[in-house]
Amino acid sequence: MSLTLTALTTVGAGVLLGARHATDADHVVAIATLVQREARPAAAARTAVAWGLGHSLTFLGVGAAIIAAGVRVPAGVEVAVELVVAAMLIGLGAMHLAPRAGGIAAAAPAPRRRSFAIGLVHGLAGSGAIALVALTTIASPLGALAYLVAFAAGTTAGMALCTVLLSWPLAWTTRRRGIERLVIAIAGGASVLVGLLIVVEVVAR
Repeated sequence: MSLTLTALTTVGAGVLLGARHATDADHVVAIATLVQREARPAAAARTAVAWGLGHSLTFLGVGAAIIAAGVRVPAGVEVAVELVVAAMLIGLGAMHLAPRAGGIAAAAPAPRRRSFAIGLVHGLAGSGAIALVALTTIASPLGALAYLVAFAAGTTAGMALCTVLLSWPLAWTTRRRGIERLVIAIAGGASVLVGLLIVVEVVAR
């Protein structure tokens, strides 16, 4: 009974913390720029799930390597990944601010493909630290791996929920061109700003 409760607690904590992880600023601004062009709830949810699949793929890959094989991610690699995330957010914001017809915006990949690629990069950022915390606080390696799986599932579910909730007001703006342009500018500008803040934080360490 105690073992069952411990397993349930581990999985439950992973899901809840994963859902909270989905609301990190860099995740939210990235997905907000993507769903601007797919504001219907069902399409927005598919975009969020694509992000979650990409995030889970790299997150679980790195986490499993740390837990099962004792792999350690060098500090330099972690810094490089953070800078890649920053560059991605800045580029995504700039692309989002481009004209909606022609130019960079027209040539961009479909939102779900972009979302999956962005999730892959986000899954690398911070995954080593989360896996190490799991390994040092959970006695069993299998339990630590179960925690990471639950964390990944919670992150995907949390992002899907946030995105669907975000899609409703965004869908409303698509019928009001002046407001829609303003929201597009805010979303793109926020993505660029968060990317720049990450660069400043990394440089200031």
